[in-house]
Amino acid sequence: MTLAFIRHGQTDWNLNKQLQGSSDIPLNDTGRQQARDAVKTLEGVDWEVIVSSPLSRARETASIIAAGLDIELGPAFDELKERDYGEGEGATAEVIAERWPDHQYPGLESLESVVARGEAALERIDAEFGSRNTLIVCHGTIIRYTLAHLAGRPFDQIRNGSVSTFERDGEAWRVLSVNDEPLTEIVG
Repeated sequence: MTLAFIRHGQTDWNLNKQLQGSSDIPLNDTGRQQARDAVKTLEGVDWEVIVSSPLSRARETASIIAAGLDIELGPAFDELKERDYGEGEGATAEVIAERWPDHQYPGLESLESVVARGEAALERIDAEFGSRNTLIVCHGTIIRYTLAHLAGRPFDQIRNGSVSTFERDGEAWRVLSVNDEPLTEIVG
């Protein structure tokens, strides 16, 4: 079974460099095009089902990809929501530098919690879809830190619309690519 994380397409908050987190911000037209572009990247693999975070930007991205690949649109999983940035959500870099130069926003979810949710989602998806090649549309932080945990190394920011692949290797997961690039070509 091969799986792929896909980061949702762009939103206006992404465009305006506002911290988005668990706020439910919809895709913009660029984000919809990124979802359509991801279909081209995903062709050539026998994908069978796509699941997502319940946030609208992820769910719409999943719907666009499901239609483009003519595959089943599966359920949304709460565990795949983006990190909760608490009071930092919606803030720009300038506001963050002024109010929270240490990036410790009141109400901030820990990275340990994000990674635990990411791993729990993978176990649920694996249990529900077994050997089916499954696409998972969710969010940058949960993808980045879940993959970093699985691979045992850090990764840069995850781009909107990018694809990162991995597979079950016995009891563990093996990361194959990040941000559309094979893991072997990523300096880290």
